[in-house]
Amino acid sequence: MIYSMTGYGKSVALFQDKKICVEIRSLNGKAMDLSTRMAPQYKAYEMDIRAMITGRLERGKVDFALYIEQSEKADTPSLNVAVMQSYLEQMRAAAEATGVAMPENAMELLLRLPDVVTRKEVYEVGEDEWQIVREAVEKAIEELMDFRRQEGDALSNKFRKNIERIGELLVSVEPYEKERVEKIRARIVDNLQKMVGIEYDSNCLEQELIYYIEKLDVNEEKQRLTNHLEYFIEIMNGPIGQGKKLGFIAQEMGREINTLGSKSNNAQMQNIVVMMKDELEQIKEQVLNVM
Repeated sequence: MIYSMTGYGKSVALFQDKKICVEIRSLNGKAMDLSTRMAPQYKAYEMDIRAMITGRLERGKVDFALYIEQSEKADTPSLNVAVMQSYLEQMRAAAEATGVAMPENAMELLLRLPDVVTRKEVYEVGEDEWQIVREAVEKAIEELMDFRRQEGDALSNKFRKNIERIGELLVSVEPYEKERVEKIRARIVDNLQKMVGIEYDSNCLEQELIYYIEKLDVNEEKQRLTNHLEYFIEIMNGPIGQGKKLGFIAQEMGREINTLGSKSNNAQMQNIVVMMKDELEQIKEQVLNVM
């Protein structure tokens, strides 16, 4: 089966007063291109998280985010009452010493002074919290892989239709191929007969006709193209991670179709080749998104 490189996964986990959120998204890419954004306290585990992602996703342009949504209580700044009391006593002492009245907005002034309002510092993550984070990352990755599988199933169905259509068009070439040979033979003989007074060896003519017609024979191209079509389906049904190989097979299919077109020497055959190229271009465009 095939997997798409496009995907999205998200998971949320709770630990004490924190809501830990993990988001991961991926697009197509020739290799693994991973960028991460995470809360400062989890930076120590970045290499572990990267190994988890690259081990499952293999390749693609991947964006990973790990952030925290704390509860209102946990996110509320703290007032250092002891510091406020010290500032207030100093203000009163200064007022008495200078004879200047205490300001009416004393509380507002106190809140602006250093170290009165404090926030929690970044703390060291314990093993229990890391296990919760790890499970959240694994869940987000699994959700992204499910997304990739669904997208891969849609691509697989599309490819099968394209391959089937190319096969049908290849079969439709046969009547025109036989008709083309007879027309070429008749046209050459007719032109020779119009040359009055010219004598020719019929045996030599037949040999030249055989040689000329063999140059236009497309049986080998048809056989190789048929083999490529079958091989493409075989690889699709195999293990995941075959996107590059499918791309190579599509290129080989294009070579045979192009050669078939250059040898056709027939308007109907050339029209069929154009339709085959259209189906193949759809494959080439979408195969870039296969993992």
